Amino acid sequence: MALPKKKTAKARQGKRRAHLALRLPAIDYCPQCHSPKLAHHVCLTCGSYAGREVIKVEAKKKE
Repeated sequence: MALPKKKTAKARQGKRRAHLALRLPAIDYCPQCHSPKLAHHVCLTCGSYAGREVIKVEAKKKE
């Protein structure tokens, strides 16, 4: 089997793996209720997507 002639430096290894960094998910705000939601997802608080109601969300019961 072939073996490398020199040890790969950590800086060179990091440059090769530069695209593997973790990123925070893109957060948008719902145009209906202005609560934060994931981009291209249904709003979990009001159930709307693209200006129309997609799912019915029941109100939380107060104890």
